[in-house]
Amino acid sequence: MKNISILVVEDDNEINYLIAKYLRKEGYIVDCSFDGIEAIYKFENMTYQLVILDLMLPKLNGAEVLLKIRKRGTIPVIILSAKDEQTDKIFGLELGADDYITKPFDIGEVIARVKAQLRRYLHFDNSKIEGNQILEHGKFQLNLNNYELKAGEIKIPLTSKEFEIIKLFMSYPNKVFTKSQIFNAVWKEEYMTDENTVMVHISHIRTKIAENFSNTNYIKTVWGIGYKMGEM
Repeated sequence: MKNISILVVEDDNEINYLIAKYLRKEGYIVDCSFDGIEAIYKFENMTYQLVILDLMLPKLNGAEVLLKIRKRGTIPVIILSAKDEQTDKIFGLELGADDYITKPFDIGEVIARVKAQLRRYLHFDNSKIEGNQILEHGKFQLNLNNYELKAGEIKIPLTSKEFEIIKLFMSYPNKVFTKSQIFNAVWKEEYMTDENTVMVHISHIRTKIAENFSNTNYIKTVWGIGYKMGEM
């Protein structure tokens, strides 16, 4: 499963980074939040396919975060909690969680639970994306077989990284991607490099499109967050 974004909400730095590390190894795009307010901000401004949520959070507790998530959508939410009483699990599931994992946990089990939830949630959407070898947005078509970006008969040459960036955007045209998410998805590495790497590649794509079209806003900057696909 490619280009799947997961939000990990856990105030313990070590646990948060451990989960994020292993999810990234599986090829997922991962954002980390360490309190409830930050989690809600990210959830409302970006798009995720799954949330891993600790219940005991500062600023806004996990139960309140879950209720806010459920008001906006039905994406899978897996609760992490040190509370292992049956009543606590029932409480979490009744709030709207899809699964409940108690601490301490086995990271392999967490990954397996994540994959199981994503298979259920994304089955039909993934079948549609993977079965379609041409991605279209506005006047542009991206051929996944020959790595070609076209607008009508006009071909726009792309490097391999530029192609992967465009593919990411065109697969999810309404999603806002942070620089770290783009780097994680395209370079398949943890985001520990100069942020100019992503910015330079975005600039090159814009320049190549601008050579043929007057409107250069095909990749929009969402100030303070990242980038998303513009009108094409």
